[in-house]
Amino acid sequence: MSRIAYVNGRYLPLRDAMVNVEDRGYQFSDGVYEVCEVRGGRLIDERRHIERLARSLSELRIPMPMSAAALGVVFRETVRRNKVRWGIVYLQITRGVSRRDHAFPPAGTLPSIVVTARNLDLQGAEKLAADGVAVITLPDNRWDRVDIKSVSLLPNVLAKQAAREQGAREAWFVDDQGLVTEGSSSNAWIVTRDGKLVTRQADHAILRGITRTVVLEVLKEQGIKLEERAFSVEEAKEAREAFITSASQLVLPVVKIDGKPVGNGAPGLISSALRRDFHRHAETT
Repeated sequence: MSRIAYVNGRYLPLRDAMVNVEDRGYQFSDGVYEVCEVRGGRLIDERRHIERLARSLSELRIPMPMSAAALGVVFRETVRRNKVRWGIVYLQITRGVSRRDHAFPPAGTLPSIVVTARNLDLQGAEKLAADGVAVITLPDNRWDRVDIKSVSLLPNVLAKQAAREQGAREAWFVDDQGLVTEGSSSNAWIVTRDGKLVTRQADHAILRGITRTVVLEVLKEQGIKLEERAFSVEEAKEAREAFITSASQLVLPVVKIDGKPVGNGAPGLISSALRRDFHRHAETT
């Protein structure tokens, strides 16, 4: 079965789904995106993703191309047409199509919207979580507004490739003070030796991850100690546990940083429990 994509009001076979060569997303990375988990054919944390989408669009002064309710209909129809049971739905909105010029296009230019959906390997993901993953650290060379979920991801692409070439799953960006900001496609966490969970505060240096937000709510509900602050690479290497969070990976234990085992080199109890219980707290629609 051919996959189906939604492109500017039409559902098309993926081979026929195209955007104009003068789309500003293609020429300038002038757009934003969201990735929402699909579980049992249903959307996870749709409301939170659309709220973050609206914020990203507002920061870039791109109008929302349709209402949240209409967007939800497109999400569900794209998921249905692609028969996605466990996977992701991907949304990208750009400033639209216009003659190439760095300045904004003329008023009234319509944003472009693309939605795709695909299944992921559930068994493979669970095995990955059971084994834990390795991360490497790299200097953070991104722009200073990564809190906007823009499609400008070249530094992230290079960091992810560097990780794969070193046999790791993820790369953690490190600022000029030696402090971890976040992963190339995830938020970064550690559990200190005295049992405190630490993750960087949500400022302009990181993306306010939706999975991160849900985990924060879980910790508050369960009374687990949390410190929202930056942590150093050395502190991470000496931690009891480490893990990453994202919509496509949920809570994924980290067992090695720059080749050094974290804790006993196996997934920790806290990260494993957070992964197990995550969907009891996430919103399903």
